[in-house]
Amino acid sequence: MYPGIHNFSEIGKLNKVLLHRPGKELEALTPATLERLLFDDVPYLKIAQEEHDNFARVLRENGVEVVYYVDEVAKAIADPARQIQLVNDFLNISKIHAKGLRASMTSYLLNMPPKQMVAELIAGIKRSEVATKEATSLMDLVEDDYPFVSDPMPNLYFTRDPGACVGNGINIHRMHTPARKRESLLLKYMYLYNRDFATEENKQWYDLSDSYSIEGGDVLVLSKDIVAVGLSQRTTVSGAETFARNLLQNSGFKKVLAFDIPETRAFMHLDTVFTMVDYDKFTIHPEIEGPLSVYEMTLDEHGELRFGAIKEELKDILALELKLPAVDLIDLMREEGVPMFSLESCAPLSGFDAIGITLPHELAATNVLEVLDLSGIPLRAVDRAQDDPIVLGGGPCVFNPEPYAPFFDAMLIGEGEESLPEALL
Repeated sequence: MYPGIHNFSEIGKLNKVLLHRPGKELEALTPATLERLLFDDVPYLKIAQEEHDNFARVLRENGVEVVYYVDEVAKAIADPARQIQLVNDFLNISKIHAKGLRASMTSYLLNMPPKQMVAELIAGIKRSEVATKEATSLMDLVEDDYPFVSDPMPNLYFTRDPGACVGNGINIHRMHTPARKRESLLLKYMYLYNRDFATEENKQWYDLSDSYSIEGGDVLVLSKDIVAVGLSQRTTVSGAETFARNLLQNSGFKKVLAFDIPETRAFMHLDTVFTMVDYDKFTIHPEIEGPLSVYEMTLDEHGELRFGAIKEELKDILALELKLPAVDLIDLMREEGVPMFSLESCAPLSGFDAIGITLPHELAATNVLEVLDLSGIPLRAVDRAQDDPIVLGGGPCVFNPEPYAPFFDAMLIGEGEESLPEALL
C-alpha cells in the first residue's frame, strides 16, 4: 500500500478510508435546527451508530484500513502549540470575536485532551458550557435563545465533501454553506501535521482559503489522466477552474472534464447523479442525461488552461476519453439471451416464414452464419425442420452461389425487385 495520499481511480481496490462515526452532534438536530444544519429529518443516534459500525466492519472484513476523523485530527494536534493554533483558527472561521466568549471557549477547549477536544468541536459547544462571568463586549450581554455558540457538525460523516484525494494530492475545500465550512479546517490539520495521513511529498490542489466554493462530491477520478468535476449547486465554475489549473500544472493529470448539472438540492453533487462502477460502466440519473453539458480543460503549449465544449453524447465522450473498447453487441446479445430480431417489429427472426439475406460481398459470408446462429436457426439447410423459416439469399455474390449453397434453402440470381414476386409464388 502506498504511504499517504494515493488515489488514481474511483473503482480500484480500496486500501484505506477516512470515516466519522456519528456522535453527539446528531442529538443537536431538532425540527427547529434542521434547515440551519442542512438535514431533512432527525436521525436516531443509536441506529445510526449501529449502521455505521456494520458498514465499517464490512470494510475491514474486505481488507480495508478504517481510520477516523477524531483520531486523525487528535494525532495532528498532539503538540500543545498545535492545539492552541487549532482553537484559534476554529474560533476565527466560526466568526467568534467577542473577547469574553473567545477567552472562555479557549479555556474550555484547551483543558481537554486532544481527542476529547476534537470530539467537542464536532459535537458543538453550548452557550451554557462557556458562559462568561464578566461582559467584555456587547455580544457577551445580548440574549440569544439559540443553545449553541458553536454549531455541531452533523454532516461530517459525509467525509467525501470537505476534501478530495486526487492522485498524490488533496483538495481541502471551501464548502458552500456556513454549516460545513469548519469541517475542512479539521481536514487541513490532518494534511499539514499528521504524517500517517499525508506525507511531505503529497501536494495540495485546493485550499479552504480559496475564494470559490467546491465540494468533494463533485470531484471524481476517472483515470490516471482524467478527473471529472461537477458544476453544481455546491461547486462554482470559478472553483472548478482554479482546481483544474492547480492540478494540471502540478501533476501528471492531462485533462479535467466539467459536467454542468442542474443547480438543485436534489442534484447537489455530481456523485449523486453520476457514478463510475467499473472501468467501462457508469450509472446516471435519467433526468440529467438530456440537459447535461460537458466541457474540457487542458493545458496549452504555454502551460495555461485551454477550454472547450464537447458536443458528443456522454457515452461517446466517456468511451473516447477513457479509451474504452467498443461494445461487442453480439457477445452482449448472447449474454443477455436476446435473439436476432427484425428492425421494424422487433420480432425474433426464428418466428418468420421466410427471411432474405443479401450478400453484397465475400466478406459478408461469415455474418450470414452469425445471423442464423443468433436467430436460433440451424446453420445448414439440411438440418432445418418444417417450422424453421425458409432462408433466401440474394445480391451480387450469388452469381457464384455454390460456396454458400449449404446454408440457404434457395438463392435468387439477378435483379431481386423484378424476380422476387415471381419466386415467392
